[in-house]
Amino acid sequence: MTSQTETRKPTRRKRPTRVVSLDETSTKSEIPMEDLKTSPSRFFNRELSWLNFNYRVLEEAENLRHPLLERLRFLSISANNLDEFYMVRVAGLREYMRAGVTKPSLDGLTPSEQLERINERAGALMRDQQRLYVSLSKELRETGIEIIKHDELEESERAALKEMFTDRVFPLLTPLAIDPAHPFPFIPNLGFAIGFTLLKKGANTPFQALVPIPTQVDRFIELPEKEDQNGKVTRRFISLENTIPHFLDMLFPDCTEKARCVFRIVRDSDIEVEDEAEDLIREFEILLKRRRRGRLVRMTIEANAPDSLKQFLIKAIGAEEQDVVDVDGILGLSQLGDIIDKRRPELLFAPYEPRFPERIREHNGDFFAAIREKDILVHHPYESFDVVVGFIRQAAADENVVAIKQTLYRTSKNSPIIAALIEAAEAGKNVTALIEIKARFDEEANMRWARDLERAGVQVVYGFVEYKTHAKVSLVVRRENGELRSYTHFGTGNYHPITARIYTDLSLFTAAPAFGRDAGRLFNYVTGNAEPDKLEKIFMSPLNMKSAMLQHIDDEIAHAKAGRLAAIWAKMNSLVDPELIDKLYEASQAGVTIELVIRGICCLRPGVPGLSDSIEVKSIVGRFLEHSRIVCFGNGHGLPSPNAKVYMTSADWMPRNLDRRVEAMTLIENPTVHRQILDQIMIANLNDRMQSWSLQSNGGFVRVIDTLDESEQSEDEPFNVHEYFMENHSLSGRGSALEYAPPPKLKPQA
Repeated sequence: MTSQTETRKPTRRKRPTRVVSLDETSTKSEIPMEDLKTSPSRFFNRELSWLNFNYRVLEEAENLRHPLLERLRFLSISANNLDEFYMVRVAGLREYMRAGVTKPSLDGLTPSEQLERINERAGALMRDQQRLYVSLSKELRETGIEIIKHDELEESERAALKEMFTDRVFPLLTPLAIDPAHPFPFIPNLGFAIGFTLLKKGANTPFQALVPIPTQVDRFIELPEKEDQNGKVTRRFISLENTIPHFLDMLFPDCTEKARCVFRIVRDSDIEVEDEAEDLIREFEILLKRRRRGRLVRMTIEANAPDSLKQFLIKAIGAEEQDVVDVDGILGLSQLGDIIDKRRPELLFAPYEPRFPERIREHNGDFFAAIREKDILVHHPYESFDVVVGFIRQAAADENVVAIKQTLYRTSKNSPIIAALIEAAEAGKNVTALIEIKARFDEEANMRWARDLERAGVQVVYGFVEYKTHAKVSLVVRRENGELRSYTHFGTGNYHPITARIYTDLSLFTAAPAFGRDAGRLFNYVTGNAEPDKLEKIFMSPLNMKSAMLQHIDDEIAHAKAGRLAAIWAKMNSLVDPELIDKLYEASQAGVTIELVIRGICCLRPGVPGLSDSIEVKSIVGRFLEHSRIVCFGNGHGLPSPNAKVYMTSADWMPRNLDRRVEAMTLIENPTVHRQILDQIMIANLNDRMQSWSLQSNGGFVRVIDTLDESEQSEDEPFNVHEYFMENHSLSGRGSALEYAPPPKLKPQA
């Protein structure tokens, strides 16, 4: 038993009232335990686990605790997630099938079997998305926000729409007749189009036509506001696909519509780089052009489409039967986020202004002085990303700073980080930027940043052809009292000011020399392929991070077998690596208590008698996207404990992160930061009740709040980890005058 049980009140559970995304490959009791330990049944399927996660995102669109427009946003996010899933994961499985690959996944499914289950599960997900859209549309109407069809337009609105269409939309449209002289056009990834069967005046034979919907104009046109006698204002929107057909006379004069349908295309958007590519930039420019013309993966089409027109379009596009999905509702739900109205604050989450660490304020904004005094951990988005930007800006402006090195995986459109690096280079500092141009869907942006930085005199490198550099590290070298001193930033999230407002991440600032030396070794590895002979305070993948994790788990197993307290707490986005999963199973069987917070994919099957009895897995989905990665080992003292080994890292426990990426895992030694991560952040996550889902041994998820017994349900509002951190300061950045309030559920029991 760990000391964790001394501070956390046990929860009495009742029978779950709602199970989401039950996995049909549940373990069978008749499988002998020795066989189960090596059976594929001990793993959940990676792809189906991801779909289960997207179900949890969609469930938030139905969560009445959220404001209405935020629920609409969750619906939009779930649809966008599904698009990207098909672009990358499903596209890859389809290529496996075409190549005749039959190698099974961890859970024993062949590519064809996975695709069959994916399409079934994704089809159910899409039907639920449409159901929720109808429900949310009704609620939106009640609040004065309407997405209407053309026949709902009032006369005054028709005139206004015609004017807007003529001025803003019509010049961008290209009506296309399909005949031997006009071949069927290419429809790009995520492209919309309207297919028509038309009959020209005086002709006897109809012809097929197409109007691609341009991406340069908003999908939803906002009509003039309406105000009723009571002063209630209504905002009304109409989609382009509902607008364009009603101006057919402008597009195809003297033609009559005989049939019509809307369809949307999703294409393969993954990129593979040849190992022998000599010029990575040139290689990527070629591959990005190919991506735009990637193989079709999915074609969604209106369910009520006339069959003859539908078959014509399917054949013309070259879609296979399994590519085509009939949709009874609106296509392209991912674009619903475009109508979210910031002028309706009562329908949105209450505004939240991130705090700026008091410790830096106490040093009059001097980042270097504050970091010299003590390591600082900044917890985003509760604490402002301006700390990271300010650190780089001060380094750029400080005449004593001689060098800045930084990794950049993703950043924002008008990145202040890039601007600061350019300023530093123009001021004559030695600036090195490692730009990861293989960051999926950000390749083009990163290539532009690379060129801008190079023009300013920054030394730009691209890392390895075979590895992505996903570590988040900045190294600033400053001349102080005739010597060089290093200031280092390690992060779990990208240097991206926009996502830092909604992603929970950690930023560690330290002036400890050992961390500076390790950061220098990391940069030398990615810039000069100089594999370090030793690392003092960090582990790196693909070099030694995985082996370190396995050794730490072995150490916990040894503690448990020796009768000492043994526990593992971990928080990450995804858990897929089979070797680490099997090692966690081994630890569970040895008596190690294991609690995991896995937001997304989890291939580990918890709570199976004899296999994973002592493993609990939960997922937190809510206002903020859980993105920080933390790993804690009891080290013979249980958890929480000041003697525990605590790490923050940029890496999930996936083969790609551990074997095919450059990642950093940072040891937390400063006592205050150690307490902040272990006793504050991890404990708060483990004790969240409001936004947590518990993973069952059969693959189903249940809301933790639905499993509370009557006494707990009657207590005050169940603990909400996001609200707690919005209301409470962090430890290391709170300054000397602020008091610390531990998570309420973890106050010592009387």
